[in-house]
Amino acid sequence: MTLKEKMKKGPVFGMACFTGTTCVIENIAMSGLDFIYLDLEHTNYMLDEHFEKQIMAARLHDISILVRMADDDEVAIRKVLEWGADGVVIPHCKTAEMARRCVEAAKFSPMGRRGGESNVRAAGFGYHDFDWNTYMEQQNRDTLVIPMDEDYEFTDNIDEILAVPGVDAVNFGPIDYAVSKNLKVGYSMGEEVKEAYRILVEKAKAKGIGVLGPVVPPTKENLEAAIKDGYTMIILGNDMWHFQKALKELVKDSVEPVREKCL
Repeated sequence: MTLKEKMKKGPVFGMACFTGTTCVIENIAMSGLDFIYLDLEHTNYMLDEHFEKQIMAARLHDISILVRMADDDEVAIRKVLEWGADGVVIPHCKTAEMARRCVEAAKFSPMGRRGGESNVRAAGFGYHDFDWNTYMEQQNRDTLVIPMDEDYEFTDNIDEILAVPGVDAVNFGPIDYAVSKNLKVGYSMGEEVKEAYRILVEKAKAKGIGVLGPVVPPTKENLEAAIKDGYTMIILGNDMWHFQKALKELVKDSVEPVREKCL
């Protein structure tokens, strides 16, 4: 079942991977989550064979792959989709024109102007009775284009951005949104950030567009509240956050008591 099909049934859950380690990616993929969120914006990974391996590691298992791009470069968007990603997340999307360019890069005609090649992973390298029309229809149907609402300009231009055909969901970024307005930063949203989020949820819901965002810490109570507040696609933090949390608890609960006892 594709991520789009799962989204029609209810909220979907995923985790971001910042380490890029293939064994970590495989563990996330085998955990039962719906998607993995790979990152080209805030990590030291480039669009090269190492990043392609991250996509391949996820594709070994039944999990969808979203890639947060570094920018809206059309060649980069095409490459990650040809390597096998299910969707692209576009950071700092401030205008409808930028959203439109990303849809054109990700979708084939008539929805976009994506260049075609059959010798790529997304096309099965041309095997198994490959048919161009079937392939293009499948890619246009299943590929997700997700601009990020993480600047006040997105709210200023929200009606025009959400009106772009081919926008499937919007990734709300509360931290960068607060930064863009020089507000207090945190996943616990201040009033101005909450209002921007409320506007997004209201307008996205009216158009059948998903809302993706982080829930940190991802407790049962926080997840239930996020769904009630309008999230339909939830990022349960990232691998580094969970690793750091486990280390802090290990030191606090085990190492420090033993250290104090021995001193």
